[in-house]
Amino acid sequence: MAEKVEIYTKWGCPYCVAAKSLLDKKGVSYEEYDVTMGGPKKAEMLERVPGARTVPQILVGDKALGGFDDISALDGRGELDSLLGI
Repeated sequence: MAEKVEIYTKWGCPYCVAAKSLLDKKGVSYEEYDVTMGGPKKAEMLERVPGARTVPQILVGDKALGGFDDISALDGRGELDSLLGI
């Protein structure tokens, strides 16, 4: 079974939209957390991905993959599908 995919986003973030679009194109379901206003989910993101300064932050299981540029590069190298369990 594929691991849980989670994405931390902010409203109006074009990289967040692009990351979700790539995951959607691959047919991957994900849990989205909006951290636009900060709060507990923002604190959770910073705890899970120390040093995270930007969104999106994409996690598969407990493994942080980074943002859109990172998953796009993984996809370009043919490594993303196996990380997503597809």
